[in-house]
Amino acid sequence: MSSGTDTPEHVEEAAPPRRRSSRWKVLFVTLLVVGVLGTAAWVLLGSRLLVARHIDVVGERLVPRDRVLAVARVRLGEPLIRLDTGAVRDRVEAVQEVETVRVERRWPATVRIVIRERTPIAAVQRDNRFLQVDRYGVTVLTSAARPRGLPSLSVADPTPTDPALRSGLAVIRALPPWISNRVASVDARSPEAVTLRLKEGVTIVWGAPERTPDKLRLLRGLLSTTPQRGIKSIDVSSPEVVTTE
Repeated sequence: MSSGTDTPEHVEEAAPPRRRSSRWKVLFVTLLVVGVLGTAAWVLLGSRLLVARHIDVVGERLVPRDRVLAVARVRLGEPLIRLDTGAVRDRVEAVQEVETVRVERRWPATVRIVIRERTPIAAVQRDNRFLQVDRYGVTVLTSAARPRGLPSLSVADPTPTDPALRSGLAVIRALPPWISNRVASVDARSPEAVTLRLKEGVTIVWGAPERTPDKLRLLRGLLSTTPQRGIKSIDVSSPEVVTTE
């Protein structure tokens, strides 16, 4: 009889050690995870292992490297994880000669600043200076002499918001090398009245920037015979009715 009553008591006495063992395992795993996370946070934020030790600048040509570094204001010794890459990008993009910037963390200790500089495509004369402007009308460089290799662009208001300036730049951007290399100057009296003057003396009345492929197709055929025919002016402003003089 007594053996029947002893069995449950033995079962109840054996259960607590198992529960205590499980609790110790949970506590051990929790402490291990906390330790790993704490170590990772220390390595990223507080240690000297993953900090900015080198700054690479790529793509600079017009802007000196020292100027880029001064504007970027990346502090050597700063943890890479804390680096605000967006703020660095915005500061460098504020430089007039810079068009776009990409800032990268290169673990374990390098910050890479990739610059795309603005490219002048025309020279606009203002007073006694020549403004070398990019495709958006932003002044990239200023010089006392007209720069070689760039067509001069004549507009009444050489500011990036001027519609005539933007039309003239749009036409220049759309020209392929076979004709752009022959353009000496561009006159944009209004957004719809763009005129090209070639180095050999031929004037091309282009009109508005639209329908570039049609105008180029007509010009290629006409310019190939221009020297023999003595043509001095070609009007392709309306491709349906091309006139020459």
